[in-house]
Amino acid sequence: MRESASERFLVLPARSPSAADRILAALGGSVRDGMALSVMLVASFAVSAVLVATDGNMFAGAALLGAIVVLCLTLYRIEWGLYLFVGFVLTFDQFDIPGFDPITLKVAYFHNLKEIPYLPSIGAAVLNPLECQLLLLLLVWFVVTFMRKHSRLTRVPGWGAALVFFFGVVAFLIYGLRQGGEFLPALWEVRALFYFGILYFFVPQIIKKKEDVRAFFWVCTTAIAFKAFQADYRFVRMGFSTRGLATLTNHEDPLFILSLVVFLFGLVLFEARSKQKWALIALLLPFVIAFYVGQRRAAYAAIVPMMLVLVMLLPQKQRWMLVKNGFVIFIVVVLYAVVFWDSESRIASPLKLIKTGLGNDRETAGERYYSNLYREYEKYNLAVTAQTSPIIGIGFGNKYEEPMKLANIPFPLRDYIPHNEVLWLIVKTGAVGFTLFWFFLNSFACNGGRVVMNLRDPYLRAVVVVAVAAVIGQIVVSYYDLQLTYYRNMVYLGAMMGLVPAVESIEKREAHDKQR
Repeated sequence: MRESASERFLVLPARSPSAADRILAALGGSVRDGMALSVMLVASFAVSAVLVATDGNMFAGAALLGAIVVLCLTLYRIEWGLYLFVGFVLTFDQFDIPGFDPITLKVAYFHNLKEIPYLPSIGAAVLNPLECQLLLLLLVWFVVTFMRKHSRLTRVPGWGAALVFFFGVVAFLIYGLRQGGEFLPALWEVRALFYFGILYFFVPQIIKKKEDVRAFFWVCTTAIAFKAFQADYRFVRMGFSTRGLATLTNHEDPLFILSLVVFLFGLVLFEARSKQKWALIALLLPFVIAFYVGQRRAAYAAIVPMMLVLVMLLPQKQRWMLVKNGFVIFIVVVLYAVVFWDSESRIASPLKLIKTGLGNDRETAGERYYSNLYREYEKYNLAVTAQTSPIIGIGFGNKYEEPMKLANIPFPLRDYIPHNEVLWLIVKTGAVGFTLFWFFLNSFACNGGRVVMNLRDPYLRAVVVVAVAAVIGQIVVSYYDLQLTYYRNMVYLGAMMGLVPAVESIEKREAHDKQR
């Protein structure tokens, strides 16, 4: 029998019928059909009204219809609402990709409602569709939870460290504004961190069964595969060339692809029986091509640390198997690097990209020379700013100092958010906030390692491994590129991290059921 949305929240295996259940049971089929027909009529009228008000703007009509569908599905089964939310975040584009204007950008899912061109302009509409959908999920969850008697939350290990950090973010936001910071830049600085915190605590309250975890990864795989195929299509259309463009996909997508590759390794090495393993194997070549055309040096830098996480969390047998087979791959990579290090051919493109990040001289950095130089200037400015308030930082909403003037770039928050967001965090929050940040992430990583060792299910073990690896990968790319303030990154990371307590709870519940 299919479970209702309210049942998904419970840790208890059984419950007595609530008043709402009795009402639904009392409704006859004709009444339920009438309710469905009423919803369809209201939706049709609303979409028609919007089309008339916007002079036949199909984008506006489709957006309203999509919002109604999301609302209905979320009310019906809240985990479906979560899947839709994560799928939308991974599918749509937050920033434009120079040279392209895809529909995934035109949807404007990450823009404030008042800034979406195909919707009526309302000055007070400062929320974006992402936040509207997230608020809907939270509202439905709160209503269902408080309507239930004896409902319990899934415990999140290390919740104290997490709460201290996120309350610290709020404190440094207030502190920065009191120090003369500007509200809108401050909001842009912390917005993604709030999404991160909400998803970290919220996901384990929704994901209650192993089937939920599988569904979550099917959604992630589908969305990330779509972005990969989007990049691959551009690559093929341009004659298997990037034509000098900096990237053919979003800055975030190579990191997402890398996390799924780690997940595939985990499924194989833990010998998990899952259709997702075969799907990821089939997608491996499109993923590799998309990773390549993404041309993100930060993503290349994340490969080794994320793979090391996998190695460290493997049992001894699987670790030896990976090292033994990986040694052959290592030798091939070394030979490739030696042969093509100074080559200008297309096959040497990944090496050329890596070389540009290894030095700041013109010869080594090549066409990325000025990009590297700009980042070095930023680091110097951040170091100088950090010295002005090393303990509690300058707070969010305040510009960092610029003793070395930076070149004008098309980024309105250039003076607030630098590329190196690890150093940005210590500048904004000082040693206090920086310590809280690392204490939270280290606590999570240690707990993730403990959970992997205690789990018996090979599929769930692979899930926890990729969650821990995602944290390491995010830190690495954030050191080189501004991805602690990107919405897509932080929603994905928060959801991944939230899977760990969910998985631990699932394993305990299944073990308890077997004992019964």
